[in-house]
Amino acid sequence: MQNKLKIINDPVYGFIKIPHEILFDVIEHPYFQRLRRISQTGLLNLIFPGATHTRFHHALGAMHLMFTALETLKLKGVEISKKEEKAAMLAILLHDIGHGPFSHALENMLMNQWHHEKLSLLLMEKINIEFNGELETAMQMFQGKYHRKFFNQLISSQLDVDRLDYLKRDSFYTGVTEGNVNTQRIISMMNVSDDELVIDAKGIYSIENYLTARMFMYWQVYYHKTAALAEFLLVKILDRAKWLVSQGKVLPAPEHLSYFLYKNEFQKASDEDLERFTELDDNDIISAMKEWQYSEDPILAYLCRSVIRRKLPKTIISAEPFSQEMMREKTEQANLRLNTTDGYLLVDQISRSLLPYSAEHQPIYLLGKNGAKTLLHEYQGQLLSSSITESSTRYILSFPGESGT
Repeated sequence: MQNKLKIINDPVYGFIKIPHEILFDVIEHPYFQRLRRISQTGLLNLIFPGATHTRFHHALGAMHLMFTALETLKLKGVEISKKEEKAAMLAILLHDIGHGPFSHALENMLMNQWHHEKLSLLLMEKINIEFNGELETAMQMFQGKYHRKFFNQLISSQLDVDRLDYLKRDSFYTGVTEGNVNTQRIISMMNVSDDELVIDAKGIYSIENYLTARMFMYWQVYYHKTAALAEFLLVKILDRAKWLVSQGKVLPAPEHLSYFLYKNEFQKASDEDLERFTELDDNDIISAMKEWQYSEDPILAYLCRSVIRRKLPKTIISAEPFSQEMMREKTEQANLRLNTTDGYLLVDQISRSLLPYSAEHQPIYLLGKNGAKTLLHEYQGQLLSSSITESSTRYILSFPGESGT
């Protein structure tokens, strides 16, 4: 008999356990193994060379944090059955299984209006059939429909194990220390009150540190102007490729990517759609871009060269939107530099907005020694929470540089 209760050596947490056999079986599934070939942070390695980690890494890390959180809650007297423990670990293990190539960058580009969470659920349903219904409870938790609310919150909320892992992991691989949150301390402060996830009040500063770390990681890493530009370029490349194909142009592409370039109707995902999707990964997009950088279409060729050779367009960042006059000026320059009349396709304004903490949507509650719950931003001991409830936006202007890059 094969030993499925493995121990995995993770660079972030050290040794992590697979405490249930079904977790091992799901990890072995081809749908999950595909996550080894899906970047966790898109094209961030163009800016932070170490950011080459994958969704596979992240899913295992989130599973480990879920196990740790459940063990903590059990020690505090919260009743959690083996069935619930398995379900919660399965739900977080599979929460990103519907991500397409380069994670968020190409969301909705391959299958119109199909968010990765919608695809994740469809793939979980298919795996559930293969495992004779063993994922039913996990799917309830994933959808936020389980009757014990704290399980749903551990999977998706403003303080879930998904966020805890990606902040610590992305901080580790990018080398940006501002995101290095103390996951052990935060998890040790977790508790349950009225079947809701709360934080022991003495953990207030760890939570505030986590929220500010997340804010810094977004502006310093995920929303870095070059990172935002690289992600935007991927979308433009797929958009241009789909348009060229619709005009009758023939573009060389891997078979499964080609399928999505030619197909535009995805109101209801067919079995073939899903099977093709689960064959796609970052390598298909990279392979296509390597070919398309020599395309007869100057726009597609320029965009692909920008990514493949890292000859990225120039960027200017601002707290205010750019004027139409400036956009026109950059468009005229692009036309001259690239000897085209389509320069307007290469001058773009990209915006990124962030609300560090929402006081309305699933707010975080602190649990006092007397058992009373207080909203984080209303707690007397808070230092920063009330000041990070405002949304902020940055605007990035992208345009070809002097040499047409």
